[in-house]
Amino acid sequence: MERLRAFITIKTYPNPSATYDELVCTAGVTEEGEFVRLYPIRFRDLPWGQQYQKYQWIEVMAERHRRDVRKESWRPQPDSIQFYGEPIKTRNVDWSDRGKYVLKYVSRSMEELWEAQKVDNTSLGIVRPKVVEDLLVEEEEDRDWKPSALAALDQGRFWEDRHATRQPPRKVPFKFRYKFRCDDERCKGHRMMNEDWELGRLCWRHRDRGDSEDEAIEGVRQRFFTEMCAPTRETYFFVGTVLRHGTWVVIGTFYPKVGRSGSPVGQTLDMFPE
Repeated sequence: MERLRAFITIKTYPNPSATYDELVCTAGVTEEGEFVRLYPIRFRDLPWGQQYQKYQWIEVMAERHRRDVRKESWRPQPDSIQFYGEPIKTRNVDWSDRGKYVLKYVSRSMEELWEAQKVDNTSLGIVRPKVVEDLLVEEEEDRDWKPSALAALDQGRFWEDRHATRQPPRKVPFKFRYKFRCDDERCKGHRMMNEDWELGRLCWRHRDRGDSEDEAIEGVRQRFFTEMCAPTRETYFFVGTVLRHGTWVVIGTFYPKVGRSGSPVGQTLDMFPE
């Protein structure tokens, strides 16, 4: 067991889990810029004083995950979580205070990460796409969680007497995929699932204020095109693998304005090339 200090960059949308009750995959970087994954963490069951935010330093006792061969995975003791300072704000448009930690090890492409995965089970990374082409939206076949997962969730909370009345997280009834290409001659294009908490929360925010599903989708797409992946942004994708299948998904987005990230890149993103 070690005391681990991590700068939180990722929180995926919560999912009911037959094994872990309700799972939020959390990832971040160490002071040296190395990627770490912390799970399982039942985030919504944490005391308020331990519910960390993105871009906040935390300290936690953790050990290497015995059932997970991915090199970045750690099994934390959630009750040991302590904050190490306040979340780092963006100062309006300047993201350099975040970028000096987040952008230490930017991979050239998904193809480079695939090669690293074969060599040493690399399963987390950050890439800057050369071209972002679209946000693809597809309706989920099952608009609610599987009954088996919900039953396990209820049973676990009943026996453990933890927040037995808490409702499971609402399932976002859509799949969002980023369509992009990397700056790599081997790249043939990617359509990668997005599992970022931020995207799911944005969708429900539109629905909760009375928007229709079509209007909610349009609201998400507008933010995608005008902010997260706008030509004036240095857009990076946090990516990670799914344990069971080893496939890569987008788990977060880092999108400072050009020249405001602390990175020497300083180039506009090529959106919708002819």
